Amino acid sequence: MKIKEKLIEEIVEISHLIYKKGFVSSTDGNISAKLPNGNILCTATSVNKGEVKKSHIVEVNPTGEVVYGIYKPSTEIKMHLFIYQRRDDVKAIIHAHPPFATAFATTGLSLEGYVLPEVIINLGKIPLAKYATPSTEEVPLSIEPFVEKHDAFLLQNHGAVTLGSSLKDAYFKMEKLEHYAMIILLARILGGEKNLSQEEIAKLSEISLKSYGKKISI
Repeated sequence: MKIKEKLIEEIVEISHLIYKKGFVSSTDGNISAKLPNGNILCTATSVNKGEVKKSHIVEVNPTGEVVYGIYKPSTEIKMHLFIYQRRDDVKAIIHAHPPFATAFATTGLSLEGYVLPEVIINLGKIPLAKYATPSTEEVPLSIEPFVEKHDAFLLQNHGAVTLGSSLKDAYFKMEKLEHYAMIILLARILGGEKNLSQEEIAKLSEISLKSYGKKISI
């Protein structure tokens, strides 16, 4: 199977999955993947993620011009293109509105604490980008401080974004982000989460670098 066909199938699969998981409702959210030629495959605008089909996937060039597909690309394509321009290692991006993570975003709270080892190793800090009007040039500007060093971040009053080396990697990060947000919320109900010490974080950083080749952003 050609790479393009495989990526289109994966985008359809993950679109259905984020809808089934409740990470989006109706036509919310968008997914993209980078092709070897530098073009980007993305979900079309105004399509329910639970009903996405192969025909709903659009291919655009690095400037956002449609080169394949009969639908308009996601209105958030500017954000996706900006991230790909800044991160050569990123091959897939998911933007969704998972309820727990988005609840933090709507209250102006980040998830930057160091609490769970698995989250520290896989996601590092999870910052909050200032509110920006969706689908405008404001969004790339709001995420600019975080794109180069973070694989997951919240969009104030909007949702969350995860970056991955593959579509599955980006999806798993979104799933982990939402699970983590739920745990932090529950911990605060019980009296508040306890952050790990700098010494403990340093040990996890060594493990992350040795096992995954990834340096934790502290």
